[in-house]
Order: sequence, then C-alpha cells, then structure tokens
Amino acid sequence: MTAAEPLRPDLARELLARASQSATRRAKRVRNLVDAMQLGQDRHAEHADTKVLRRILAEHDWPGHRLVGPEAARAAWSLALHADDEADFQRAATTLLERAVQDGDARIQHWAHLYDRALVNSGRPQEFGTQLVLNTTGVELCPLRAPDSLDQRRASVGLSPIATALETVRRRFAPDRHAGDSSTVVLAGAA
Repeated sequence: MTAAEPLRPDLARELLARASQSATRRAKRVRNLVDAMQLGQDRHAEHADTKVLRRILAEHDWPGHRLVGPEAARAAWSLALHADDEADFQRAATTLLERAVQDGDARIQHWAHLYDRALVNSGRPQEFGTQLVLNTTGVELCPLRAPDSLDQRRASVGLSPIATALETVRRRFAPDRHAGDSSTVVLAGAA
C-alpha cells in the first residue's frame, strides 16, 4: 500500500462523492427519516452508484489504493457493500477485491465485510460476523457459520473479537432507536 498520489484522482473524486451521498441516504433510512417517494429515489441512486462501480470494475478491476488512494478504495468498498439488490455484482466485486488484497492493494478487512455481505445476501451464513441486523430489539448477528471459531476467523483478517465489535455497534446505534421503530436494517462497517 502506498501513500503516493493515486493514478486516477478523477475516479477517486467520483467514488468519494458517491459514497458520501450514499452514506447520507443510508443514515436517513436508519433513522426512518424518509418517505416512500424518497425511498424510491434512494433506490434509483443506489442502482446508479452500482452501475458506475460496475463500469469502473470492468475497466480497471478493483479500484485499489494505487489507482484511487486508500479513502476512495474504501468508498468503492462501501458502494459494493451496499449493492444489495445486485447479488451477482456483489459476488464479482468480492472476487476482484480479494485479488486486490492478495496484491497488497486493498484491506483484507474490507474483503471480509464484503464476503460476509455477499453470503448473507445469498441466504448463506456469514464467516466473519461483520453483518448485523438492527431491529426493535437491538443489534443481532446475521446467521453465522461455526460460531465457536468465529474469533479465530476474525483475528485471521485483522478484526477485533466479536464481543468488542458488538459492544461498539450497540453503543453506536442503541441511543438512536425510538421505541416505535419497527424497521429492520442490516448494518456493516462497525463490526
């Protein structure tokens, strides 16, 4: 990983802008601050984000640290992570991100999160415990393969023990919930 100027600062700017807008939209949804029309507009924007990221992946493979810099590589990961309506794309992005990790051009923690998300979106249990659900009863882990060895798998990709991660997420989201909320939101990133 390098601190040098990215090869494609134009792509970096686009990824950063899209990820920032996407994060703002998600934050409003988590707090139930959107109406049905806004929800539709958000879905349209997410599809547009995925289309742009799909084009970037087709032209450049994974936009890693060398191509766009660490912050924009994180932005690309965030966009792929939230492309939940396009499971095939998410799985393909996971493969490209894994190659970038092996090349030293991306963070293994990002791959672990995206890998888990792709598994959960395919109806399969996750490996690293990065995917959580926020609902009226609090924060819960999505289904998990082999829970007894979870902390070993998390350590292998540089993630903190699950108890620590869950406590962090619970502190972050519990105060923001309202007693009347009935929504369920899949969380990632903090775990």
